Amino acid sequence: MYVVTNREVVSGKTGLEQFGKRVNAKGPNELRLAEVTRRGRGWQVEFLNDELPKTLARQLIREHELPLNPADRHFASLKVACDLADEARSRKRHILFFVHGYNNDMEDVVKQAYALQERYRVIVVPFSWPANGGGVSGTASYKSDKRDARASTGAMERAMQKVHGYLRGLTEARRQALWREAGERHPNNNPEREALYAKLLDRDCPFTVNAMFHSMGNYLLKHMLKSSIADGTGLIFDNVVLVAADTNNLDHSLWVERIQFRKRLFVTINEDDYALAASRAKAGSEQLARLGHFLRNLNARNAHYINFTDAPWVRKSHSYFNDPAKDNEQVREFFARAFTGDTAEDALRFHDEGNWYGFR
Repeated sequence: MYVVTNREVVSGKTGLEQFGKRVNAKGPNELRLAEVTRRGRGWQVEFLNDELPKTLARQLIREHELPLNPADRHFASLKVACDLADEARSRKRHILFFVHGYNNDMEDVVKQAYALQERYRVIVVPFSWPANGGGVSGTASYKSDKRDARASTGAMERAMQKVHGYLRGLTEARRQALWREAGERHPNNNPEREALYAKLLDRDCPFTVNAMFHSMGNYLLKHMLKSSIADGTGLIFDNVVLVAADTNNLDHSLWVERIQFRKRLFVTINEDDYALAASRAKAGSEQLARLGHFLRNLNARNAHYINFTDAPWVRKSHSYFNDPAKDNEQVREFFARAFTGDTAEDALRFHDEGNWYGFR
């Protein structure tokens, strides 16, 4: 599993302890890529060198027919993008970009990412920011994580721009290769060429790239969109899922409507969510109702709101894509479809009076 992070890298440590609890010493926008592999009960971590060797860069550009100059400097993100695209096609899996929430150390992040991979059969790419509360606890920890989230907006935007650029390049290169193949087989017959091209595209194991922002990860997304000069960082994801969003319900449409996507934007809500209830209480009376905790003012025109409050087994869960999905097939099916670029609301009942979908 590849992890993108703006956490500091701690020298002299091994395994997940190499991921620090603060932002990178070079600045909060500094990104590092690491490959994390499960080894028994532990984890092997290898941080990738920033710059790719020329020979490897040339090989990747040639194999994937990318419109890049081999003489230029190329970075680890190129290798990661090519590896992910190859894995998605060979294993017939979709890719899920995952941004975690408050008070998650790296073991929490990696365990959750592996659980998502296993349950939903997707390739998870976590973006991890230093959500450890700076070593403090309680309200101070929560406020510290909110500061770190705001500081990490530039890093997440850079990561998403990299995803956008490489995905566009890899997709376009693959389409051109298949178009040439169809042309070589039907050089004098355009209808046959176009028909074969459509078949080749369908057989090429197309994959989608989707995103899940959990809890305070939505606060990070909100501030990225509010501060970005880019229009939602470009069209990257097929589906975007805002799960248990720890952000204000008030005026959420102002930033939610800036999110770009190809198919669906889902906002999930659980009125009994214990973590969001605690989140609202932590900051005192000034903390407004949370988006993932409130069934009123659901007015973003581009969003599908999904109410999990009364779904069996969800109860007070903050991460209902995890344990509740083991016991509730409808919940599991919703996330399975949402995380793979599919429509996920079809089996749900729409409540027009509140503008939300509920489980039957």
